[in-house]
Amino acid sequence: MQAIYNLLYEPPLPLSLVGIVVGAWLIASHAFALIRPGIVQPFLRAFPRNEKVGIPLVLFCFAWGLMLWSCMDLGEFYTLERPVQIVIIGVAVGVIVYVREFIAVRALGFLLILVAAPILDAAFLQEPRSRLLLVALAYAGAVKGMFWVGMPYLLRDQINWLLARETRYRIGAAIGLAYGIVVLVCALVWW
Repeated sequence: MQAIYNLLYEPPLPLSLVGIVVGAWLIASHAFALIRPGIVQPFLRAFPRNEKVGIPLVLFCFAWGLMLWSCMDLGEFYTLERPVQIVIIGVAVGVIVYVREFIAVRALGFLLILVAAPILDAAFLQEPRSRLLLVALAYAGAVKGMFWVGMPYLLRDQINWLLARETRYRIGAAIGLAYGIVVLVCALVWW
């Protein structure tokens, strides 16, 4: 667990690596959405209540949170380490058993909040200003994640709005693809 923590947080990941990973992910996911709308659109419609995706994602997110709590320097609060670890495990089980409504959306929200920290650490006080492409994406994801955890029906409504017209879907996928290309080019050329 400590090795994974050190890889993600100590020292921060290189900005170029984060840019390449984020850019490649944006390009791959949005290009697939453009090429295969017959696969992506039904998946998106079913995603908010998809327990087959939601439960593993919840487990992954709580494992990440447990790793963070277990590996970070707690200072004078080190005596709380074990009780909080037990609480984290208990809450993970409780979420899976009792919070089945929109579990995939809540898990995605947790994931977006967790992913923001390594991205922001990589971009912290780095040159050039184009790094703000990653910063804006991380903050937008974290804010959306907070809303999706607390009000998961918002993602369902956003998906329904996006899929209501084919042009919206195609424009959204094209914008994501273009953003990914810009991030990848910046990562390869300047970062």
